[in-house]
Order: sequence, then C-alpha cells, then structure tokens
Amino acid sequence: MSTPDASLWKEAINSEIDSIMQNHTWIITDLPQGFRALGCKWIFKTKLKTDGLIDKYKARLVVQGFRQKEGLDFFDTYSPVTRITSIRMLIGISALRGLEIHQMDVKTAFLNGDLEEEIYMKQPEGFVVPGQEHKVCRLVKSLYGLKQAPKQWHEKFDNVMMSNGFNINECDKCIYIKVTPSGYILLCLYVDDMLIIGSNNDIIQQTKNMLSSQFDMKDMGLADVILGIKITRTSDRITLSQTHYAEKILDKFKKYTTGTAKTPVDSQLHLTKNSGEPVSQVEYARVIGSLMYLTNCTRPDLAHAVNVLSRYTSNPGHKHWKAITRVLNYLQYTKSYGLHYGKEPAVLEGYSDANWISDSKNSKSTSGYVFTLGGAAVSWKSSKQTLLARSTMESEFIALDKAAEEAEWLRNFLEDIPMWEKPVPALRVHCDSQSAIARALSNLYNGKSRHIRRRHKTIRHLISTGVITIDYIKSADNLADPFTKGLARDQVLKSSKGMGLLPIN
Repeated sequence: MSTPDASLWKEAINSEIDSIMQNHTWIITDLPQGFRALGCKWIFKTKLKTDGLIDKYKARLVVQGFRQKEGLDFFDTYSPVTRITSIRMLIGISALRGLEIHQMDVKTAFLNGDLEEEIYMKQPEGFVVPGQEHKVCRLVKSLYGLKQAPKQWHEKFDNVMMSNGFNINECDKCIYIKVTPSGYILLCLYVDDMLIIGSNNDIIQQTKNMLSSQFDMKDMGLADVILGIKITRTSDRITLSQTHYAEKILDKFKKYTTGTAKTPVDSQLHLTKNSGEPVSQVEYARVIGSLMYLTNCTRPDLAHAVNVLSRYTSNPGHKHWKAITRVLNYLQYTKSYGLHYGKEPAVLEGYSDANWISDSKNSKSTSGYVFTLGGAAVSWKSSKQTLLARSTMESEFIALDKAAEEAEWLRNFLEDIPMWEKPVPALRVHCDSQSAIARALSNLYNGKSRHIRRRHKTIRHLISTGVITIDYIKSADNLADPFTKGLARDQVLKSSKGMGLLPIN
C-alpha cells in the first residue's frame, strides 16, 4: 500500500483485526474432509461527515459469501431495518414532548452474531498464523459478507434487548421500548446505527451503559446525523435536512442544471412514452436514483415529480430529460429546505388526494397521501394506481384506501409508544371528494362498483373500529394535492409550508 494515507488505512486494518480477535470470531483448525474454505478480502471506505470532510477510514474483512450454498452453509437470511417513517415519527414525538435524542454506533456489528452453521474461511492475507499456514479459520461468530450475517446480528441484538426488559414494537421490529418507574426509553436501530430517546438523562445513560457492557459501542452524544440526515435542534423545534446530499447531487449533475425553478413540475406538462430519439438511459437512471433517497427521507415536495419521471427510466426522451432538469433546477432553488417539527399541533392527521387518468395512455390515475405530526410531514407517498378507475370518485376512493392503510399502520405504531394517549384516538384523514366520503360512510353496496368492493369493506371496517375518521377539506387546503399533479408556485409554497418544509435558516 503506497498511497499518501497508507498509514491511516493500516491503522484501520489493525483496528478491524483487533475487533475480530477480541470477539473470538474464529478458531484456527484443519479443514475437515468434504468441506471447502471460503476466500476473503479487505474492503476499504472513507466515512464522510455531512460537510463532505473525511470522518474516519474504515476497513472491513469480508468473506466471499457469494460462494455459499443455500441449505448447506446458510438458510434464512432476512433481517429487518427500521422504516424511515418510524424515524420521522420518533423525531416528531421528541419535538412534541421535548425529549432528548442521543446516538450510538455499534462497532463491527456483524461480528456479534452467533453462527449455527459450520463454515470455514481461508486465513486473511497478511495475518496468517506462522507455522499453521495450511490451516483454516472455522467461523464461530458471523463476519461481513456472510449471507446470514445481518440476520444473526439482529437476533443477537433482539435477545440482548429483551433480556434487559425492552419490548419490541409490533409494527416495526427495530423499535425497542422500555418503561420503568423512573421514566421510559425508546431505541431505534438501523443495522448498526441507533437513536436513543428518553424521558430523562439518567435512563438514557443507563441504556448506554447496558449496551456498552454487551457490545463494542461508540457514544456519539446528542444525535447529529442519522443515515445521512442532519438533525438540528433548537429550544422549540427539531429539523431534518439533507442540504449536503442535495449539494452533492447538484455537483454530480451540474452540467445539466440551467438555473433555478420555483416549482418541481410544470403544471401544464403531460408526459407519455418516448417514441422519438432516446437520451442516455444510464444517466437518466442515475439522476432518478440520486433523487429517490432525498425524496424518501426529507423532501416530500419532490415525490410526485420523481414518481412520474421514474416511469420512463427504460426509454427516456428529450421531453423527459427536460422535465428532470427542471427538478434539478428546483432543487438548486430549495436545497436548504428541511422538515421542521415543533411542539404543535400535537395531533397526527392525514390528507388524501387523487388525479383521475393522469396517464392518458393507460388510463391510470395517481394516488397521493401525506400525514403530519408536530407541524411537519412524517409519512407520504405518490404512486400510480394499479386499478382502472372509471370516475373521479373511484380514483379518490382508491387513494383514500391507500391513505387508510397507512393510517392503520401509524396508529398501531403509536399503540406501543408509552407517552402517547391510550387508547390511541382515531386518525383523521382529510379528503377533498365529497362523493368518495359519502361512499366510504355508506353501508350500501352497489354491484356496479364490485371492482372496488374490497377497498370499500376495508375502509368501512377501519371507520367502524375507530381506527380512522374521514372529513371533507377544500382542494386548496389539501396537503396531498402536490403528490398527484404539478402545481403553481403559490400552491407549492402553501403546501410545503403546511408540511413543515421550510428553509433551515
């Protein structure tokens, strides 16, 4: 290794090997007859801060898991991760209740899982035991690259948390809750990153001490960045933003930006499949992929634009490219926007909307919904409907069904949150279609609408069991409107403000 930062990479390698040895990840042994040893290699990566500067150098010893055989040296591989919606919900609740949010990181998380299968690996280059060059490593603990490593790590973490009095949220298996006479604690895990939210500093510190006694942990203090999302706190609000990521996107595709735009989509634009000369499919897909993460995390105002433009990734044309450059220009204009969660309104409510036959070629409509808590959006979606709607009412009803489905999940999520009112009140969903509301509230079934019968039964059930209520709202006040169509500048500003999406300054 002859790079200028070679010493830093060697330090990272030695740190990784030390963690492996301290964890007793393998034992040196002869390779039994009938078994084969998997290879391994070093993977290097620099971890960056939100401002783009290098935070640390990371080295990982990775097994060649692609050589594993299902049913022989691995079986189940599934491991859950928390929903980004859950993270926003916890941030919103923390802002409402004035709770502190701390952050910890598990060093070499995947090394903690216990292996049930008999797996052998060649000794890593540069760390072969002298005099035992012909022997191999029998893996006792999981290692990066193994197909079952994420599952084994999550099972180990689950067992540790439950043995220490934590319960698992029924809706999100990566949210852990503990209530004691001295307070309550919420822990959110995303692979090896975790947020710790507590009612007081003592219970937060107790949780940190417990985790540090079980795993090799890094205490990062007050939460600052989670999954590339900047967390900024003031006395009365918490802000989530991705300004650095937005700037990174703009820098990557700067040759395509032509200025600024004040709306993400031209309200008069109607896209169809490309029948002319195509543009670069790879470059188009790169832009869509970059925007997707931003849209899913902190920028609901981009959801409709990204949803529509992603439909043409296989064969984009010049009209699609022009539309995507407009999104980049809009991002240039709004790159410093973030979600601002405050102490009010202390109610979780939703908005539903649809745009009938938004795609004239296949007669499909577009659904959209958004839920807000503490004055900012916590959950949103813009999607093309899979069912053909024969009227505006039907398209609105299909969209309402999607919103009701998410409302049920959010309400069930709150059932396990200790500081929330019990029983959790019905979630109010606002809809701007009186005919769709009338259909939802009606017990009568019309045979001509049997293609939406299941959705009607679902909504009726959620209403009758007190999960949701539905009320009317004017289209001009419907925050779900920008998830179904392009809007004028004043409407974009109004809806963004309603979703708590404002400049972070």
